[in-house]
Amino acid sequence: MDWLFREDRYEPGSDSLKFIDKSLMSILKILSKIDRLGGQRRGILYGVTPPLKLISTILTVVCVSTSRDATFLLSAGLFVLINLIMLEKSDRKRVLALGITASSFSAVMLIPSMATGNIINSLIIVYKVLLTVSMANILSVSTGWFDVSASLKLLLIPDIFILVLEITLKYIYLLGEISLNMLTALKIRSIGKNNNKYSSISALMGNLFLKSKEMGEELYSAMECRGFTGEYKRVLAFNISRIDAVYAIIVLALTAAYF
Repeated sequence: MDWLFREDRYEPGSDSLKFIDKSLMSILKILSKIDRLGGQRRGILYGVTPPLKLISTILTVVCVSTSRDATFLLSAGLFVLINLIMLEKSDRKRVLALGITASSFSAVMLIPSMATGNIINSLIIVYKVLLTVSMANILSVSTGWFDVSASLKLLLIPDIFILVLEITLKYIYLLGEISLNMLTALKIRSIGKNNNKYSSISALMGNLFLKSKEMGEELYSAMECRGFTGEYKRVLAFNISRIDAVYAIIVLALTAAYF
């Protein structure tokens, strides 16, 4: 019975939790980006009707990709610059960072072409990549994905495609929350030095897969009980304002300049 009177001096060894912390931060960043898609933000561009922004983005990307006229490409660059100015500071930084990264990668890939003397065409390609990536990201940061999916109805996109798009986005958020809870539980239960912490990631992935399978079956049963026939319905409650009219005129002028 002497062990009852002995003082417990267990001191767990120090261990690094950088892997878990980095995983938590990565998931939190993704969830924060998805969660803010439905938030209200101030700015002229954020108030433009989503179908108009979607159509204008598609037209701009197609025209920029197929044009070789310097005047039109400069006009398109001015249009993208105006859109950037109307964004919030944080969104503007994000769009510029992604655009510069994509164009820099394109420039690196085109170094052999530049070395052979094809400099002008290579620079045009890099410039086009910057414009198209920036325009696509401007649509992404200024428009909620659910408004984009509703706008796809105007473009006669198949219902099954829109449905899969929305369900995918929703379940990325839900499964991300589950992963966040699992990693948090793993961090709390990690006491002392664990040399096999990376092996627990496979267990987390397995549990996440089983959870996604269970949620998928529940969703299928719910849709079946509600008589889902494959027709995707989304109410388009968009009003045309003066800002929309001005924005549409600018896009039409840019498209006319292309032709």
